[in-house]
Amino acid sequence: MTILLSTLNARYAHASLGLRYLLANMGPLQAQTQLMEFVIGGKTTDMVERLLAHSPRIIGFGVYIWNVEETTRLVATLKRVAPDVVIVLGGPEVSYETGEQEIVRLADYVITGWGDISFASLCQQILHGPKPLMKQHAGLQPPLAQLQLPYSLYDEKDIAHRTIYVEASRGCPFKCEFCLSSLDKTAWPFELDHFLAAMEDLYQRGARLFKFVDRTFNLNVKTSLRILQFFLDKIAAKPEEGLFAHFELVPDHLPEALKASIAQFPPGALQFEIGIQSFNPEVQALVSRKQDNAKAAANIAWLTQHSHAHLHVDLIAGLPGEDMASFARGFDQLVALQADEIQFGILKRLRGTPIIRHTAAFQMAFDPYPPYTILATDRIPFGQMQSLVRFARFWDLVANSGRFQHTLPHLLKDAPFDNFLRLSEWLYSKTDATHRIALDRLAGLVTQWLQLEGMPKEQAVRLVGSDYAGRHAAVAPATNAASNALPQRQARHMSANENASVAA
Repeated sequence: MTILLSTLNARYAHASLGLRYLLANMGPLQAQTQLMEFVIGGKTTDMVERLLAHSPRIIGFGVYIWNVEETTRLVATLKRVAPDVVIVLGGPEVSYETGEQEIVRLADYVITGWGDISFASLCQQILHGPKPLMKQHAGLQPPLAQLQLPYSLYDEKDIAHRTIYVEASRGCPFKCEFCLSSLDKTAWPFELDHFLAAMEDLYQRGARLFKFVDRTFNLNVKTSLRILQFFLDKIAAKPEEGLFAHFELVPDHLPEALKASIAQFPPGALQFEIGIQSFNPEVQALVSRKQDNAKAAANIAWLTQHSHAHLHVDLIAGLPGEDMASFARGFDQLVALQADEIQFGILKRLRGTPIIRHTAAFQMAFDPYPPYTILATDRIPFGQMQSLVRFARFWDLVANSGRFQHTLPHLLKDAPFDNFLRLSEWLYSKTDATHRIALDRLAGLVTQWLQLEGMPKEQAVRLVGSDYAGRHAAVAPATNAASNALPQRQARHMSANENASVAA
């Protein structure tokens, strides 16, 4: 292969949509181009050996916040052992503040912004001349109708074992300053019939797990309805096979027609990611986030009460102007709305995002190393921010994991944030860690905590034990066909909800 397209994914299950777009749009060079994906945590020299085994002339790397440090080491090693191989970088991490980065210094070329057609053009120049004079190239944004869709490049192994990432649109009209999409002028839709034809092909080839990466899936309701109907038709035709689709929703935009469509989906078929980020209107105004909080809360409540969708609702700690008390109120409000998962995120300073304009005014200190997490603000000092980081990790282990469904209400009681903060600090004092805690040990500690909070030992053991019984049921062969396509974590939530319904 003359050209390799490579990246380091966060997990094996995360197939790179971006690389497949590049390959699909290589034109005459496609026949001499190959994908080679790795997973973070691998040995650098092993990756170098595998890349060089193909004797490439050009290697293009997709660089992201989660892989930039390891990709930097990879590029540095490549340049030591194979200096004649041309290294081209692209991706969001190298598209902004480009001149400040060591990985850019090491590489031969970098494409900032859209790379779909610019990468192929640059490779043509490198291989056939005239040789590019500039190191940095601004990616050309073509009309979406001119792009070749990449979905045929998901192979049988991808379809069988990995998440299939798709997009019906790009961009975002909103200007939330913590998000790179705030730099977009608007959202651009792909031609819908062409897109749905590609989805049909994926489905016929066996794909049953579709993750839409659109920032604003429900912005155009007519388009949303057609896409939802596509999946409803598949479920109706083959209910025994199951199907799972993930969408990111604008929280305060859920008209009746969309509700009617969502209500038709069976359990285990839909997941919605809903970005609340903050319920504090002053904080929202500071970061240019326009959101009707009352409508957003009402829509989440409707979804929990009238649909079978699995809800994954996001909050961000460390935004400018938000203190612990304000964040706690927002967290407690979300708990009361009974979403399946609350994704407790810590603010990150993504390169290029406007959030940096608040740095001085709100004394925002960010980690200088990826993922550039907030360390302190004028409202939340470093020690408290560390407590929030631990809270987020233990919340993921206990609440979002779906492993403690019966126990969780007893842990939260009438003050969810305060009670779980105390639990997380106690867990940390006992483990001195937030990672690699065996489930049996975690369950034992939760049982001990319940007793410290006044629950009789037998009741605590029985309560946590009921979650263990539910855990074993969740991993047993599925009796509900819809769960066949579900990721494990969602399957645990679904199993617990079914058990609760039966008990009721």
